[in-house]
Amino acid sequence: MSIKENINPDKLPNHIAIIMDGNGRWAKGKGKFRIFGHQNGVAAVKEATEACAEIGVKYLTLYAFSTENWSRPPIEVRALMQLLVSTIKKETKVLMKNNIKLEAIGNISDLPKKCQEELASAILETKDNTRMTLILALSYSAKWDIINATKMIANEVKEGKIKIDQIDDKTIDEHLSTRKFPHPELMIRTSGEHRISNFLLWELAYSELYFIDKFWPDFNKEDIFEAILNFQQRERRFGKTSEQIKN
Repeated sequence: MSIKENINPDKLPNHIAIIMDGNGRWAKGKGKFRIFGHQNGVAAVKEATEACAEIGVKYLTLYAFSTENWSRPPIEVRALMQLLVSTIKKETKVLMKNNIKLEAIGNISDLPKKCQEELASAILETKDNTRMTLILALSYSAKWDIINATKMIANEVKEGKIKIDQIDDKTIDEHLSTRKFPHPELMIRTSGEHRISNFLLWELAYSELYFIDKFWPDFNKEDIFEAILNFQQRERRFGKTSEQIKN
């Protein structure tokens, strides 16, 4: 029996974020080059996306490439960019077929021109899809995003568009690259690491964190369902007491 059958459809996380970790170590364990792990990680992306769409999750954010990843060996970065282009081109039809909208966050202008073109094309083609939104974090860093938001707000203060004492949580939200999306209720990280790694630092303030020892290429639908079930068994208090939540 699938874990899915035990999930309460009325208590689904609206937005799940995933740090897809362990591709390189998975490949190394098989005596292969790191890119072999990234190539096999594409199947796990499909599994996670299909599982979330199938069960009714409305937003899925995948940490695909961080700003820190640019410091990896050039051959690996080039291979990753080529894989990104080919995957987006190949999977756009699948996204259309499944009524899934594609979005992206991060410093997209840092990506190779071909990547930017394929990404923009897929985002445009899928813009009217409504079943679920798949968000790719590419050349993304939460610190970069917060710094950018701070600069934009400071400029608006300078121009007299906003007063300093008007700045609040909502102001920050409205200036981040994630402003179109609700904050994730659940964040999943694979590979056994217990870090957030500069991912959605502002948005994860009250998210439930779920860590799994599996490397990303081995991640599948049942793992998504298990994470959701675990999420549903937790008490989310947001600073309140259990008694307040129950009442």
